[in-house]
Amino acid sequence: MDIKNGTLLTKFVLTGFTYQPQWQIPLFLVFLVIYLITIVGNLGLTALICNDPHLHIPMYLLLGSLAFVDAWISSTVTPKMLANFLAKSKMISLSECMAQLFSFAFGATTECFLLAIMAYDRYVAICKPLLYPVIMTYRLCTWLLVSSFVGGLIHSIIHIGFLFRLTFCNSNIMYHFYCDIIPLFKISCTDPSINVLMVFIFSGSIQVFTILIVLVSYTLVLFTILRKKSLQGIRKAFSTCGAHLLSVSLYYGPLLFRYVCPGSAQSDDQDMMDSLFYTVIIPLLNPMIYSLRNKKVKDSLRKMLKRNV
Repeated sequence: MDIKNGTLLTKFVLTGFTYQPQWQIPLFLVFLVIYLITIVGNLGLTALICNDPHLHIPMYLLLGSLAFVDAWISSTVTPKMLANFLAKSKMISLSECMAQLFSFAFGATTECFLLAIMAYDRYVAICKPLLYPVIMTYRLCTWLLVSSFVGGLIHSIIHIGFLFRLTFCNSNIMYHFYCDIIPLFKISCTDPSINVLMVFIFSGSIQVFTILIVLVSYTLVLFTILRKKSLQGIRKAFSTCGAHLLSVSLYYGPLLFRYVCPGSAQSDDQDMMDSLFYTVIIPLLNPMIYSLRNKKVKDSLRKMLKRNV
């Protein structure tokens, strides 16, 4: 279609998960419960770490930042999804779409950097325990945290900037439950090749770089653990790192496949299921993965409950 002769679209329809009305209310209730647990778990963990001076060390500052970012990502995606379950009109304006995409890209990128920093932190703690206070100082931890958030901000600005070159004039139906960059490419009437290339270069580079840091850090951790003769030390190290490895594996799998290979052929339903995993399920699981396996966090929670109950 010639853009000059067509009407440029400024509103889109988010189809969501189901086209059957009888499933709208049950799905709304399920995702509402998930969202409430996610927010309480992540913001509660962040508040717990902020209020307990004993947890003001790099490991827990990173954990608190990760919990905050998980709450951010969930709050970016889930409220709009919940509203669409009940709304007759599932419209979203172009400005709302850009804002949601910007917020999600910021959170997802920041989480990639945080997971890499947490892997490096565990490497220093296990492989160089005597030098840990010297290497992983409060100043370095603060600098790494700020760099993660700034990196997420810059990355999201880049993609939003390139999106302004696209126009939408053919279809306004977006087969997704939130405004994501790949569905926007599919309905654009401007050639999105440059945008796809930018996603591949920037998102791919960030994910490959952070995954390499995680893999190298935990490979060195594994070698250090295997050299230990203390069974108790091996168990403690595996317990500390196991939660992080589980979270990284669950997060990077669908994210890497979706944004590093944006041209891969798969159904819209499969795209939504992949997106659901890292926008809704992972933020729900992370506080449970980290908190339930961490003695200091559980002890701090018990103390806080005793003071307030």
